[in-house]
Amino acid sequence: MSSINKKTPIEIEKMRIAGRLAAEVLEMIAPHVKEGITTNQLDKICHDYIVNQQQAIPAPLNYRGFPKSICTSINHQVCHGIPSDRILKDGDLINIDVTIIKEGYHGDTSKMFFVGKPSILARRLSTITQECLYQAIRLVKPGCYLGDIGACIQHYAESAGFSVVREYCGHGIGRLFHENLQVLHYGQAGTGIQLVPGMTFTIEPMINAGKRFIKLMPDQWTVVTKDHSLSAQWEHTLLVTETGYEVFTLRTEEQGIL
Repeated sequence: MSSINKKTPIEIEKMRIAGRLAAEVLEMIAPHVKEGITTNQLDKICHDYIVNQQQAIPAPLNYRGFPKSICTSINHQVCHGIPSDRILKDGDLINIDVTIIKEGYHGDTSKMFFVGKPSILARRLSTITQECLYQAIRLVKPGCYLGDIGACIQHYAESAGFSVVREYCGHGIGRLFHENLQVLHYGQAGTGIQLVPGMTFTIEPMINAGKRFIKLMPDQWTVVTKDHSLSAQWEHTLLVTETGYEVFTLRTEEQGIL
């Protein structure tokens, strides 16, 4: 099947390296995410680190015309926010999405950050979304259906009173930024493709505090919630192993959790 792009051991090792580098960018930028900085400044810090320190390529830059090296999505922005001169302020909730290319292979990951003191809702939304990702990852093993992943995320998010964005999904990844496989964040258990060892893909739930409906802004990239409710997203790149999963983009703070 064209949608099942199983990786060789050599490819897996290259993806392991790319994933680790992507995780390191999020760890590096964390202390810079604070009141008074612009998302353009965050973009430049990440770009310089990826290019100069990691000797890697920021995948979003010029991808289908995207003008920056990272995505920064603030508050009611769901995904694909373009860094700008916007200044972060106390209480902002921001997703930073990083994808790097090293030796031809991609590592893709994103994380939520709080600027100053977040609202109770922002903290809860971020925590629930992260747990959606973690619960989905823990299901991954040979024989698991993609529908199992979507159903798990949808159930956990909706039982908390939140909604799942349906227009965007996780994806196969490797030499290409987006390979054929689509990993929906909603659905029915026991449906869809069954996972096999060697598959690599992202899981990246986008969860809204209000309704699930979204709209695309005139810049043709930034996606926002229609009702202006807060949105959160967490993302990892992972491999299906013989017995379960390996998270390529695991950060130090997550050791022992996944």
